[in-house]
Amino acid sequence: MINRILTSVAALALTSGMAAADYSLTILHTNDFHARFEPISKYDSGCSAEDNTEGKCFGGTARLVTAIADARARSNNSVLFSGGDQFQGTLFYTYYKGALAAEMMNKLGYDAMTVGNHEFDDGPEVLRGFMDAVNFPVLMSNADVSGEPLLADKLAKSTVIERGGERLGLIGLTPQDTDELASPGDNIIFTDPVGAVQAEVDRLTAEGVNKIIVLSHSGYNTDIRVAEGTSGVDVIVGGHTNTYLSNVSDRAVGPYPTMVGTTAIVQAYAYGKFLGELNVTFDDAGNVTEATGEPITMDASVGEDEATVARIVEAAAPLEEIRNRVVAETAEAIDGERGSCRAAECAMGNIIADAMLARVKAQGIDVAIQNGGGIRASIDAGEVTMGEVLTVLPFQNTLSTFFVSGETLLAALENGVSQHEDGAGRFPQVAGMSYAFDVSQEAGSRISDVMVAGAPIDPAKMYGVVSNNYVRNGGDGYKMFRSAENVYDFGPDLADVTAEYMAAMGPVVPYLDGRITMK
Repeated sequence: MINRILTSVAALALTSGMAAADYSLTILHTNDFHARFEPISKYDSGCSAEDNTEGKCFGGTARLVTAIADARARSNNSVLFSGGDQFQGTLFYTYYKGALAAEMMNKLGYDAMTVGNHEFDDGPEVLRGFMDAVNFPVLMSNADVSGEPLLADKLAKSTVIERGGERLGLIGLTPQDTDELASPGDNIIFTDPVGAVQAEVDRLTAEGVNKIIVLSHSGYNTDIRVAEGTSGVDVIVGGHTNTYLSNVSDRAVGPYPTMVGTTAIVQAYAYGKFLGELNVTFDDAGNVTEATGEPITMDASVGEDEATVARIVEAAAPLEEIRNRVVAETAEAIDGERGSCRAAECAMGNIIADAMLARVKAQGIDVAIQNGGGIRASIDAGEVTMGEVLTVLPFQNTLSTFFVSGETLLAALENGVSQHEDGAGRFPQVAGMSYAFDVSQEAGSRISDVMVAGAPIDPAKMYGVVSNNYVRNGGDGYKMFRSAENVYDFGPDLADVTAEYMAAMGPVVPYLDGRITMK
């Protein structure tokens, strides 16, 4: 893949001179904000007022207000886009659903957004309410929504906006497996992104639009595939994989922008920690002649807009009693980073899975499986509040217990590692069992050395399993669990179970014990 990407420079200069008709545009963008209206720590979880005063925090809507205003002042022609997933992630979403996101996005002045998979977490109803409340188009090209009455006449595949006297064609993109990742219902059919994007490019081009921007919540690798498989796409503003692109950081996955031919791909990590700023120049024919930029870090050097701080404080008031309750203590930071828990055994995954199993082991349950994508943050050392636990586990999932054969368990583990190279959320954190996997093998043939309670797994034996209700009902590709026996999906809330388990541990000492190994 690297050979197909022009990564040697962050800018693309295809012409030596600028004609009078050249058109310059600053594209400001965020993605995967996940209701982080307040500042966050370096672990992407809550950050105290004291730490914020000391300059240790990042992000928050109040910083974005300042940074976006400054960026607009630097450019005489700018747009602001979201790469999706405004929903889910903190108590703000649990309490307000999409209402506060709509209010803050309107305040920031977004020009368009694509639908992320988490926009479907509470079904089409909440998405429609959000769409009715915002002042900008929300787009999704790779799905047929004609059978969903709430979205059929509302959710467009693409749109055209005017900026600086030119028309910009905008196309939305969401994960093709959103039906597995969220709860869109049975009335929406998701389709391949490449064909969907090309169809909209062709339609917009036929209308005389020659500057095409895709707002994509489909992941960095998919964005590369779309750029390679289509013609006429100038810029892809990405999301979903929380990819950090940069020209100055050794932690970046690739350059900003990543060029595939003449298509500039950008993404700005997640949670409002960065504001993407891409400066693009087009010639009169709509071809990209230059694309340069760098994500702006939303650290303490960016001032917080006082009016926005006050509004967030007001919105947080109903949440305070819940999230400030101290439920446990940890001697060290507990790693729940996305890059850890979707790739290998992680400390947060061990604690959550062990908590699940401990809660129901007496019911004849042998193993626990927790999808890595359901783990949303780390916890820093010291007192642990319920708010921190809910930031780690924000989805209000309940424990599900059920029985399946060893053969089905093996199929589940294969599903869990089948998209390892994409950092997919289906990666299985486990308890009561251990396994090895080899990503050099084809998906479906990667799992080996599976042990349950110290013995090799028996494909013919029935095993008791605990997971969360999302996974048990087929989320993240675990469709094999839908036909399980003796199912009970209505156990206690996973966040409550985890908090109680951590409290019983005394000061938590995070641990890795080799239950998952990569060959």
